[in-house]
Amino acid sequence: MTTPQIEAFFDEPTNTVSYLVADPIQGVAAVIDPVLDFDLASGDADNRSAERILAHAEEQGWRIEMVLETHAHADHLSAAPFIKAKTGAWIGIGAHIRDVQRIFRPVFAMTDLKTDGSDFDRLFEDGERFAIGNLSVEVMHVPGHTPADLAYRIGDAVFVGDTLFMPDYGTARADFPGGDARTLYRSIHRLLTLPDETRLFMCHDYKAPGRDDYRWQSTVGEQRRASVHVHEGVSEEDFVAMREARDAGLAVPKLLLPSIQVNVRAGRFPAAEANGVSYLRIPVKLRTA
Repeated sequence: MTTPQIEAFFDEPTNTVSYLVADPIQGVAAVIDPVLDFDLASGDADNRSAERILAHAEEQGWRIEMVLETHAHADHLSAAPFIKAKTGAWIGIGAHIRDVQRIFRPVFAMTDLKTDGSDFDRLFEDGERFAIGNLSVEVMHVPGHTPADLAYRIGDAVFVGDTLFMPDYGTARADFPGGDARTLYRSIHRLLTLPDETRLFMCHDYKAPGRDDYRWQSTVGEQRRASVHVHEGVSEEDFVAMREARDAGLAVPKLLLPSIQVNVRAGRFPAAEANGVSYLRIPVKLRTA
């Protein structure tokens, strides 16, 4: 069986890890969770991070055929359209992205947003399989952080998105619209039924207190033994109480508002206005005494 070759690309401004996963024999690759470089203060966006991935694939002689999103991210904008434009790759995400689109369409008054998932090229169902060259990919629906979260299992490697973080940091928040701590617990435990040696690749790392370096690879066994939130012996009720209390004190992600509006469109910006500029919306709620 072909072993996947995995290259990680860390974006420190958003603490996001993107992955290039390849079948080196066939020379076929996928990009998982690519980041668009975006400056909130100026509205400037560019593709430096995605260009690094493309350059590495070219150096290795790999052909990128797909972009796989683990979910509609709330902390960075996706560079999937840029990679698609450069390589012809298709863009895939979980079929429950339609639920996320229906949730957020009225929040941002996105009257142009279709809620059938058709901005994406492939919508994956739980248990579906597809291939990266000769690499078999199994789709695992792991909701809780959002309704649409997926993990991609490729051999002994699983790309878990925001479902889990490194054991010393814990688990994803579950307080976004459509999120649910109880559902998240059950999704995590689905992942933790995999063999102990299964490698887990995170979408983020924030350096847990006392740790000086960034890390994004763990194992099922390590999570079972050492996760500060879901180690063996933590009950569902205990987890839900902890997660809900913790989420109540978390700040809103800095790029939440632009990220959601762009990522539910598969990374596409709204159509440009007559002046050639695209605009994103900021919901404003005036609080009165």
